[in-house]
Amino acid sequence: MVEETIVFIDEGYLSFISKHFGHGKPVKTRIEKFSQNLSDEKDLLCNEIYFYIAPPYQSSKPTPQENIKKANYDKFIQKLKIVQPPIRVREGRCQKDRDGAYHQKGVDTLLTMDLLKTAQKRKVGTIILLTADTDFVPIIEEIRKDHKIKVILAYFTDRKRKSAFSLSNHLWDVCDDLILIKKDHFKY
Repeated sequence: MVEETIVFIDEGYLSFISKHFGHGKPVKTRIEKFSQNLSDEKDLLCNEIYFYIAPPYQSSKPTPQENIKKANYDKFIQKLKIVQPPIRVREGRCQKDRDGAYHQKGVDTLLTMDLLKTAQKRKVGTIILLTADTDFVPIIEEIRKDHKIKVILAYFTDRKRKSAFSLSNHLWDVCDDLILIKKDHFKY
């Protein structure tokens, strides 16, 4: 019998990796197939996906461009909700700073909450987590120690010091296993 897993995906990080493989343009991705490809690499069956994202920024009086971005986002989210394995879309919010840069807010908190709930309910024995954020080290340690759930980190690195893809050894060390994301994971 194949062991089941749940895949947790930080969309911001996945998008960053996808653009790298697409040389600046995102590689077309079917989240459910991408998650299955990651799971297959470790002989696991993906039975659920949590996908963390923030809708595009909307000003108090949205511009035509903001409306188009939001409409495209809404179509994308609707498609995610009808695939198998099921994708649980968890939305933070998008904040615009004074310099005009956009930042996701609340996504890490939602991910942490869902990791803990999953561990407490003991839904699976292994989870796959796609992130590069060392803020998750404490929850990963708790999941492994207190709930005896294996954590596999899905990540990408170009192995260049201080590059945009450099990753903390602390995050690697706290996980049970690793999956280095390759362009083949995006195939469907």
